[in-house]
Amino acid sequence: MFFVLSKTLGFLILPTNLLIGVGVVGAILMFTRLASLGRKLVIASVLLLVICGLSPLGNWLMFPLEQRFPPWDPSRGAPDGIIVLGGAIDADLSAAHGTPVVRGAPDRIISAAALARRYPNARIVFTGGSANLVSNDAREADYAGAIFESLGIDKSRLVMERASRNTHENAQFSKALVAPKEGERWLLVTSAFHMPRSVGLFRKAGFAVEPYPVDWRVGRDGDANGFTTVAVDGLGRTDVAVREWIGLIAYRATGKIDHLFPGPAR
Repeated sequence: MFFVLSKTLGFLILPTNLLIGVGVVGAILMFTRLASLGRKLVIASVLLLVICGLSPLGNWLMFPLEQRFPPWDPSRGAPDGIIVLGGAIDADLSAAHGTPVVRGAPDRIISAAALARRYPNARIVFTGGSANLVSNDAREADYAGAIFESLGIDKSRLVMERASRNTHENAQFSKALVAPKEGERWLLVTSAFHMPRSVGLFRKAGFAVEPYPVDWRVGRDGDANGFTTVAVDGLGRTDVAVREWIGLIAYRATGKIDHLFPGPAR
């Protein structure tokens, strides 16, 4: 039930979808006796879309998420294993074309492969099924192995988890799959903006991980105040950031994480 609600409500309340919906409702109302309200809704939706797309709003929402965890410190030595969260591969398109199709967050796989080459004794776990509410049997993990092998990672080192549908299940199923031992060190590779929620879920699952953030969308310090020249980029950042903040609130409210904004100290 939580998965279905997260996909349906999550889709509806993303800023871009919500504002387009408001604009459509407003346009319909313009042909009724509520034409005045309709015009106001259309104007409001357009103005808010401009703000979300061109202003620094998306950067401001994204920046604290990305800066929550510092880059991983390799001075402590080699890790025992590396967990890579899915989200980069479009499983349905991959199935349609018969080859892996990477659409977003490729840094997750590229960085994990680089780590695997640097630490040849570390196990590599890719966790990712299908996040779609309605999908065929195609799963990200079915295609991730081929990408890792093409990047020089031996198949014998790879463990593929294909059943998870969201980050909560990533954490639960990964722990059950690898059964981490006391004292082992596991890196968690995912997008920097997604790291607070991911770490919180892995901690709740009892799987101690060391964050290895990648795939940054915003620069440092003053870069967050910059305006966007391509509206679709700004809208994308705003949607992604809002989804993460809503995810943090929802997971905290349902007890799936122990803190609203997980960080290095908690």
